[in-house]
Amino acid sequence: MDIVSLLDATLRISAPLILVGMAGLLSYQVGLINIALEGMMLSGAFAAVVFGYELGSTWLGVLMAIVVGAALGALFALAVITLRANLIVAGLALNFLATGGTAYLMDILYNQSGTLAPEGLRKLPAVTIPLLEDIPVLGEMLSGHSPLVYVSWVMVPLTSIFLYRMVVGGHIRAVGEHPEAAQTAGISVQGMQYLALILGGMLCGLAGAHLSVGDLPLFRERMTNDRGFIALAAVYFAAARPRLTAVACLLFGFFEALQFRLQLRDTALPNEFLQMLPYLMVVIALVVISVRKEWRKGW
Repeated sequence: MDIVSLLDATLRISAPLILVGMAGLLSYQVGLINIALEGMMLSGAFAAVVFGYELGSTWLGVLMAIVVGAALGALFALAVITLRANLIVAGLALNFLATGGTAYLMDILYNQSGTLAPEGLRKLPAVTIPLLEDIPVLGEMLSGHSPLVYVSWVMVPLTSIFLYRMVVGGHIRAVGEHPEAAQTAGISVQGMQYLALILGGMLCGLAGAHLSVGDLPLFRERMTNDRGFIALAAVYFAAARPRLTAVACLLFGFFEALQFRLQLRDTALPNEFLQMLPYLMVVIALVVISVRKEWRKGW
């Protein structure tokens, strides 16, 4: 097995997970569980393809994916913050809306079902890093990815700086830790929650754009494949810390890339087991979290 190509695929597969992980982390910091990450990402993927094709620019499609993600983040915030809808029910409803809505729009707009691959739509150009691309192993692994892969890397330190070095980030964390005290200090609790969910929606839109136009310029029904829930599990695994959340996303990306390669090899393991390998790792991670919490309580 080619280790370099495996690591290269790991970075590519992990990119949308990292972006959505940062979105889930922002929601977690204001005391909200964003179950709607999946739907926001799927809608962003659809928007990137549709607007990229209709406007004649893949980059404009990416921009509209961010806008659609932000709009859905605001809609989710309206439901759970202003209208006080149940957090889980509202999140699942938005996910169902995105799943059914994208399939319906694909049918009525383009008379297509299953997969939408508009002729003439191009994927985002690969970014080659000067000097680095000439280094034998690192160049093959780190250079030549979609621009959104590099954006996902940058978002990790930016999220950390935003939360721990900026005033508004301190307000967000204060709202999540003790909303009554934050309100007494003059911080708008609802305002910070709206901000976190809208910023998270924008990141989900970027993640969806990477899935649909980052590697291949197409949209498939349910193409997010539960990545939103995986990213949410990564947030809990990392206790809502940006760098550890990114590491957890990379770990899942590694096992997903690994199972793809193992399926191509003649192994004694059934394909069904290989396909569940990444999700098995998530279950094990969540069990470790639960055991760790109980162990700390015991001490």
